[in-house]
Order: sequence, then structure tokens, then C-alpha cells
Amino acid sequence: MGGAAALEKLVPVMAAFGAGVLLARRKAVPAEASKAFSDYAFLLAVPCYLFGNIYRSDLAALFDWRALGGYAAAAALAVTAVALAAVAHGTREPRAVALRVMAGVQVNTAYFAVPVFITVFGTAAPLFPVLLFQVCVLSLVVISLMELGRPGPAAGGPGRRLVRAVGASLATPLVLACNAGILLNLLSVQVPGVALDAAGFVGDSASPVALFALGLHLGGLGLDVRGTTREELALIGFKCLAFPLLAWAVCGPLLGVGGPWLAYLVLIAAMPTPQNLFIFAQRYHVGVDLCASLVIKTSLASLLLLPLWLHVVT
Repeated sequence: MGGAAALEKLVPVMAAFGAGVLLARRKAVPAEASKAFSDYAFLLAVPCYLFGNIYRSDLAALFDWRALGGYAAAAALAVTAVALAAVAHGTREPRAVALRVMAGVQVNTAYFAVPVFITVFGTAAPLFPVLLFQVCVLSLVVISLMELGRPGPAAGGPGRRLVRAVGASLATPLVLACNAGILLNLLSVQVPGVALDAAGFVGDSASPVALFALGLHLGGLGLDVRGTTREELALIGFKCLAFPLLAWAVCGPLLGVGGPWLAYLVLIAAMPTPQNLFIFAQRYHVGVDLCASLVIKTSLASLLLLPLWLHVVT
């Protein structure tokens, strides 16, 4: 895909995101309203979109095991690299290392990847298996370290806290929608057409609302580029440049993944750090300012680099 074509594909993304930033900066819509829009997207619109599309999908084509194995291998290498770099630079506390791993490897699916994929490819189906891998594997590793490393006494001890945290992670609307769609698809259960139409109607709003909410949020917070630390620059560079390149190298030349799946995986890896990073930091009182900064700055860096990645892989 040429540079002009890539930019043309991203016009709707820029429009929805930019409208949120502009309205927040001009205070026409309060930045605090971003939470209401985000909650709508996360709790209802995106799950409706995921459920309807997974239910209608050809699961055999959706789960390309060579492609997913390549992405998992690239993610494992990335986790190791970020963890070793953090320890080498003096970060020894397990929870702090876990947050840096999350910042460098996990991706913002609900508020960024889903709307981008819908706009560029017309479907977010390739995200489904990666989303499940991220929640069921990567997030569980981070949650385990955060719970087991939390200091001080707590009801039930670290084991019970870990079980509760894992259960809460697996019970998020996105994961439930994916699993429900897969299960009903595999069992060939006939979902009423009116229910699928309703899910499709709500799901169609997921892309613009999620991007608008992200724009409102970032427009209200502002951006301090001059205050960016070397550690932030390193993590931003790894997330937005090194990890996509690693995904390309492992999946493409090494494992022979080609065609659209290689483009999907590289673009997924190029997505920004998830907002859950900030939520985890607040919950466990570790690196809150660093995590907030990384969520904002990787979002903007990813948006600016999207035309480049589209030009390279499509």
C-alpha cells in the first residue's frame, strides 16, 4: 500500500481521534466525559462487535496456528528483553519489572487496535486470537507478579488474591464475548437473527466511540514532551518500533508466515501500550506517573507511525 493510500485509510481514525482532542482542548466537551465513552466502548460496543464477528467467523481460518505461534514467540522474546533491560538498569522490584514488561509487549486492543483494524481492513477478526493470548497468558503473568509481590498483609494471602485477580481478568466483557462467540460457533448454536442484528448495530459504534474517547482523554491530559525521560524513550521506542520489527523477523523470515497474516501481526505489535497499564499501576501503587506517561506517548507515537507500518507491510 502506498503512502498516500495508507494515509487515506487512516483519515477516519484521525478524524474521530482528532475530534476528541480538539473538543477537549476547547472544553466544548469535558475531558472527564471520556470515561463514560470509554466505559460504553469497553463494556458494550466492543464486546458486541467481537461476539457477532467471532460467531460468524470461520474459526479454522481465524486461528492460524503458525502465525499465532510466531507472535507468541516474538512476545516471549520481547518479555525477556524488557525484563533483562529493566533489571540491568537497576529496576529490581518484581512489580515494577512486570509493569515495564506490560508497557513494552501488551497492546491496546479495545480502544486502538479494534477501530484501526475495522477502518483499515474492514474487520477486527485477526485481533481475536491475539486478544485471548494477551489476556489469558501475558496479563496473567503480570497479575501474578503484581499480586504475589504486593507487600503487607491482606485478606486470604497472596494465593487467594491471585485467584481473585485471575478470575477478574478472565471475566472482562471482551474475554467473555470472545469465548461466547467461539463456544456458540463450535457448537453450531443458532443465535436469533434479531440478537445478532442488535449486536451488530451496537458494535458498529465501537470504532468511532473508542477513538473519540481516547482523543478526549489525551486532549484533557495534555502532553509534556520535554519531560520525557530516557527510560520512557526506550520503552516507547521498543513498543512502537522494536517489537513490530521483532514480530516481523520471527513470523516472516524465521517461520515463513506470509500474506495478510504477516501484516496483521506486525500492525498488532505496533499498537500502543494498553490503558490497563495505568489501571494496574494505580491499583498496586507502583510507577503511576511513568505508566500514565507511557500510555499517552505510545498512543501518539503509534498513531504517527501507522502510515509507515501500513506502507511497509501492506
